[in-house]
Amino acid sequence: MQLGGNKIISGAKYAYLAIFFALLSGAFYPVITHSAWDPVIIGTIILFIGMAGAVSLYKAGTGDRHRKAYLIIGLAVMALAMFMAYAEIGRA
Repeated sequence: MQLGGNKIISGAKYAYLAIFFALLSGAFYPVITHSAWDPVIIGTIILFIGMAGAVSLYKAGTGDRHRKAYLIIGLAVMALAMFMAYAEIGRA
C-alpha cells in the first residue's frame, strides 16, 4: 500500500481546486487593472464554502447514516454561501 503517494495525490487535488476557484473568481482582473485582490480572495472563500455545502448534500444522498444531518447542514452551508455572494455584490 502506497500511503505517501495517496497523500501527494490528495494534496494535488486540493491545490488544483484552490487554483481553479481563484481563476473562476477572477484572478486575472486585478493583474490587468492593477486593482485590489480582495474580491478575488473573498470570491474564492465563497466558492470553497459552497463546495463544502455541495459535498454535504452529496453525502446526504449517497450515505447510509446521518442523512438528515447532512441534508440540513448542506442546505444551511449553501444558503450561507449564497448570502455571502449577495452581500459581496451589495444586494443583501
